[in-house]
Amino acid sequence: MIVFIRAILLYLLIICTMRLMGKRQLGELQPAELVTTILISNIASLPIEDTAIPMAAGAVPIIVIAGFELILSGISLKSRKFRMLLSGTPIAVIENGKLNQQAMRKLRFSIDDLMESLRGCGVFNLEDVWYAVVETTGKISVQQRFSAQTVTAEMLSLKGKDEAPPRVIAADGELIPDEMTACGVTDEWVDNTLRQHHLNLSQVFLMTVASGGRCTIIRRTGPGEET
Repeated sequence: MIVFIRAILLYLLIICTMRLMGKRQLGELQPAELVTTILISNIASLPIEDTAIPMAAGAVPIIVIAGFELILSGISLKSRKFRMLLSGTPIAVIENGKLNQQAMRKLRFSIDDLMESLRGCGVFNLEDVWYAVVETTGKISVQQRFSAQTVTAEMLSLKGKDEAPPRVIAADGELIPDEMTACGVTDEWVDNTLRQHHLNLSQVFLMTVASGGRCTIIRRTGPGEET
């Protein structure tokens, strides 16, 4: 029971500290943020595994490390030089269609790493790349040659207008009031729409509304049933 309570308390503490540190995907963590995450996870495991260690011995270091990370983040926002020192700078590995082998050696970036990252960007031919930059998170950003770029409406001189993406107004049989307000629909509108599809709210797995009131409904299904 003691281990159970300790685990719950430390879990809640770590969730709070991570929320304070901001929202980033794990693959987009800066070096300092990654170190902080690893340290917090290791420190939190000690009081859980060994009940002889006081809870404060785990909670205090977690709070201190998270607080230090917040201070570093605040300084980084105000000082570009400090941000470069802490996180480094993006480095181009392909410039003007030419592979910069010296930059790759500096980053200890193998050709396999490069090709894997390019495939992750939807590029399978190295000759299609005009510019590629390894960001401070380790992620690669790619600009393709003009001849290899996807055709856009601007290239074809097509006219159109920008539209907001569809909003999820119902999920798992429950309405989402904030999203309904944002797209200007009411409970009555939802009821009428569902009635036209011979459904009730409890049967809805997903319901979205796009610009112009276009509605998409996915019915909830049971095991073995098709959507």
